[in-house]
Amino acid sequence: MNPPAWIKIKAFDRIKYSRTLDLIGTHRLNTVCVSGNCPNRYECFSRGTATFLILGNACTRHCLYCNISGGEPAPADPEEPARIASAAQALGLRYVVVTAVSRDDLSDGGAGQFVKTVDEIRKSVRDVRVELLISDLNGNESALKDIVEAKPDVLNHNLETARRLFPVLRPQGDYKRSLALLSLAKKQDPAIRTKSGLMAGLGESRGELIGAMKDLRVAGCDDLTIGQYLRPSKAHAPVKKYYRPAEFAALADHARVLGFKNVSAGPLVRSSYHAHAFT
Repeated sequence: MNPPAWIKIKAFDRIKYSRTLDLIGTHRLNTVCVSGNCPNRYECFSRGTATFLILGNACTRHCLYCNISGGEPAPADPEEPARIASAAQALGLRYVVVTAVSRDDLSDGGAGQFVKTVDEIRKSVRDVRVELLISDLNGNESALKDIVEAKPDVLNHNLETARRLFPVLRPQGDYKRSLALLSLAKKQDPAIRTKSGLMAGLGESRGELIGAMKDLRVAGCDDLTIGQYLRPSKAHAPVKKYYRPAEFAALADHARVLGFKNVSAGPLVRSSYHAHAFT
């Protein structure tokens, strides 16, 4: 199934794109933009923004929609948080998004590296806001508490898909565990702002998407993104449907009725796309 006409990469500044790519390379950093083959990376890099990917570039999980490769993960790099802070400063960022590969090999799921990264960014960049996009940490409540106590401005954990499809698409995850993480974060700090994301087009019904939205609201989730799933390769789950822009707009309206404070929905919306615009 070929992508429809409304899914296309926006025009971008190639010189600024290359500068950002070079700076990331100079600092020896990974981004989910490149590793995840995000269609927005050209636009974002040309604006001097990126979503940093910590804890290496090899994921211990094998989700059927994700372009990040598996493999033997490397030990956590103790200098990585400082390099991210340096890159954020060089890019002039005032809103920094940090995510990570899943690290089930680490007892804390990588929480310690998230905390160090937040600390380094705040030491180096004035008046900065930080969003963390974390894994489910294998349900480790203590690890989540460490992250929550680091006081990220936004704590993001993507549910990604509907309850019925979750075991197939995310075999090493758990739908209830993901919701429980978001709920627990609110219990640990009622003031923390939480966020999640859903993909459309993997075979779910509209009702199932709305059901996932309702589950997120019950978990206390504040903000929501909804975007079109795009198949990275033939080895990944196929696209079952391309949602039209009007369908995304209707889903966004429904999400607002359910009580989400900030909603972004569209064919190329991703969880960290224009994240700074959420207030």
